[in-house]
Amino acid sequence: MSANPIFINQSTPYSFNAFLKNVFIWMGIGMAITAFVSYLFASNLSLLSYLITNTGISTIGYIVMFAPIGFVMLMSLGFNRLSYFTLMSLFLVYAAIMGASLSFIFLIYTSQSIFNIFIIATLMFGAMGVYGYSTKADLTKMSSLLLMALTGIIIASLINMFLKSDSFSYIISFVSVIVFCGLTAWDIQKLKRLNEDAAMDSETKSKMGILGALTLYLDFINLFLSLLRLFGDRRNS
Repeated sequence: MSANPIFINQSTPYSFNAFLKNVFIWMGIGMAITAFVSYLFASNLSLLSYLITNTGISTIGYIVMFAPIGFVMLMSLGFNRLSYFTLMSLFLVYAAIMGASLSFIFLIYTSQSIFNIFIIATLMFGAMGVYGYSTKADLTKMSSLLLMALTGIIIASLINMFLKSDSFSYIISFVSVIVFCGLTAWDIQKLKRLNEDAAMDSETKSKMGILGALTLYLDFINLFLSLLRLFGDRRNS
């Protein structure tokens, strides 16, 4: 009997197709949780009031906004010590918190605009994923440049929190689209090569499936938000 594609049999090896399927299933579950929680908060004023008040973002709102960073660090740095079940649980909780954090976009952009940009982001993500899987080129060569650009984006975004420059924000978003398209292709190629590592046991690969889902989830969310900032229709426009 074949193993469940989500809860992979820890004692038997599995092909890259099964490994990649597992990654995308977990990514899809994470995205579904995020979308549900985001819409739930945005459509329920009593829930949203915990995050934002008449004077601005509440303390809980700031915690929800920055908590995902802590989850990513915990899952990444604690990978070797955490069990498969713990890593899976953290990913699901992370996806829910991200949903609450992203509920703010429904207050800024129209629902139709969010849906349209989501479809565009999905198509771009899929195209770059296919390229990363099928290309013969070694995308590791561009990884250093992508990571340097990502660091620059983070620093520029922090600076723009104080400058509040729309033009600067547009440039950051434009560069982000390019960077996260590149990271998507590179991450898919990394996952492909990772599964070919014969020295890695099945349990570790199962855990890497969760971490791979987290990586691709982050690529997609950042691509989506960058496109939304560039082309999204604002409610007050």
